[in-house]
Amino acid sequence: MIIQTGMRTDIPAFYSEWLINRIKEGYVLVRNPYNPYQVTKYDLSPDVVDLIGFCTKNPAPMLTKMDYLKPYGQYWFVTITPYGKDIEPNVPDKQKVMEDFKKLSDIVGVDSIGWRYDPILVDLEHSVGWHISEFEKMAKNLKGYTETCVISFIDIYKKVERNFPQARNVCQKDKITIGKAFIDIAGKCGMTLKPCAEGTELEQYGADCSGCMSVKTYEKALNKRLCVQKGRKNQRDGECTCLLGNDIGAYDTCGHLCKYCYANTNAALVRENIIKHDPKSPFLIGGTMHEDTIHKADQSSWIDMQLRLDI
Repeated sequence: MIIQTGMRTDIPAFYSEWLINRIKEGYVLVRNPYNPYQVTKYDLSPDVVDLIGFCTKNPAPMLTKMDYLKPYGQYWFVTITPYGKDIEPNVPDKQKVMEDFKKLSDIVGVDSIGWRYDPILVDLEHSVGWHISEFEKMAKNLKGYTETCVISFIDIYKKVERNFPQARNVCQKDKITIGKAFIDIAGKCGMTLKPCAEGTELEQYGADCSGCMSVKTYEKALNKRLCVQKGRKNQRDGECTCLLGNDIGAYDTCGHLCKYCYANTNAALVRENIIKHDPKSPFLIGGTMHEDTIHKADQSSWIDMQLRLDI
């Protein structure tokens, strides 16, 4: 099975000690975000966890802890954009993140790491031309350290509308202009461009619209076939072909406080939750409550052990 760590928060950046403690103890407890007293216990044994997926804006805190991840397959998405502190207030210096990306790539290999340049927003300061210029500089810097770049355009969710009221959807013309330029630049840098939940309209220009966290992505990272359980759903039906993982994070806990973030309600709640974090707790935030109902997840390895002859 696949364990995800980054759909709700940035565990490598802010909770790396907690994650390693969970791996050492062999399990984690996760609250249902829509029913907090419903708790799932996940076994973290490599006998049942084939791969751990990461999404982070700062892999640095994990770089000294990578030995603990050796028993697992891994796939890392590192988001690096050229935005400033007005939009990404607590993201480290981008040059430093790119250097850490390279270090991480040297550890896990190019098949297990991808660069995310998203979300893309367009306004007077962040014009189409600005994005193309900045993307080219970053792509040249990361050339040889990944073969995958994922992009998406900003979605104005309710949380985004509240925390970033000046944000606007990107018009279709700008999406095509940016997409075509990025595809060309990425190709020259040895990368395949993958739009995330953006349909298939960039496919005709050379984009791979098959999904950024697909079964194929994980099989390539593992160098093994996966036999995925029937009934597994995509992240966003109708928009996304990615494999739904079991995420061990929690919403309203990411300290980057990016204006466009869909996972944080507001900064005050994030600060409140961070105070409740205990690196030794089986929960990311807080501990066991009297009303909790804990059930053990049904887990098994998805690695296909059947031998096949390539004819």
